[in-house]
Amino acid sequence: VLALTASRAGARSVTAVDPSLRSAVTTWLNCRIHRAPVTVRRGDLFEPVRGRRFDLVVANPPYVPSRGGPARHRAGRCWDGGPDGRLLLDRVCAGLPEVLSAQGSALVVHSGVCDEGRTLARLAEVGLVGRVVARAVLPFGPVMRSRARLLEVRGFISSGQCTEEIVVVEVDRG
Repeated sequence: VLALTASRAGARSVTAVDPSLRSAVTTWLNCRIHRAPVTVRRGDLFEPVRGRRFDLVVANPPYVPSRGGPARHRAGRCWDGGPDGRLLLDRVCAGLPEVLSAQGSALVVHSGVCDEGRTLARLAEVGLVGRVVARAVLPFGPVMRSRARLLEVRGFISSGQCTEEIVVVEVDRG
């Protein structure tokens, strides 16, 4: 969806990366159906684009806290973010300096349960500046509903909570 949206918004070139073969193929097919000139790469985060720089990076990494690490198979790979939801989110923050052009920026989406303050701190640690530019409170979807008790026990949400705040963090070199 992000790649197709970027292409439709007028990006001169778009490269989509996903570790899931199923997701990469689906992205490729959707972009062909909609005649969007998108290059699709399968691989781990920034590895498939090593050595390249981008003016804009958009990321919506898996961020839902899970019982363990990321799921190795199936749909869980789309949302399992490790014990605190930050397993891939922190890796995205750490890798952005290597892929952003000199004037480049990024938009990173995640749930408020992952602690936006930690995201801003991680970005600062690697020399980037982040700021929350959008927020939305949404009802829990099926995954968050199914993990509500786990999130409650771990202190990510309050008892009976059934909404989450989604944040969009804009990132640049400052």
